[in-house]
Amino acid sequence: QVQLVESGGGLVQPGGSLRLSCAASEFTLDYYAIGWFRQAPGKEREGVSCISSSDGSTYYANSVKGRFTISRDNAKNTVYLQMNSLKPEDTAVYYCAAVLDATVQAMCVMTRNALDAWGQGTLVTVSS
Repeated sequence: QVQLVESGGGLVQPGGSLRLSCAASEFTLDYYAIGWFRQAPGKEREGVSCISSSDGSTYYANSVKGRFTISRDNAKNTVYLQMNSLKPEDTAVYYCAAVLDATVQAMCVMTRNALDAWGQGTLVTVSS
């Protein structure tokens, strides 16, 4: 069974930084596009950032562009989301997901059912 595990969430003050990690068990991430999604209470799920499996192309939502960076380390079978200049509106549960065949633009707007794997989420709280 394909499983993803997120880590790195926590409480941070506005302007601070966090790095989220998404690790896979039972399968290699090399062939998958990986995306980070988030959902805040009372809000719709948002595709934050996605990275391709092949050419390293990336996609960022306008709300995080210039502040977040997605990267992957295939040797460690892990994808990261570096989040800088965090704002209170970044507070949400962050999930990582994987899909075998999609562009990064398409992946970041996919419904959950269209994705091949989905993690359990990690909570990020930005508050003073």
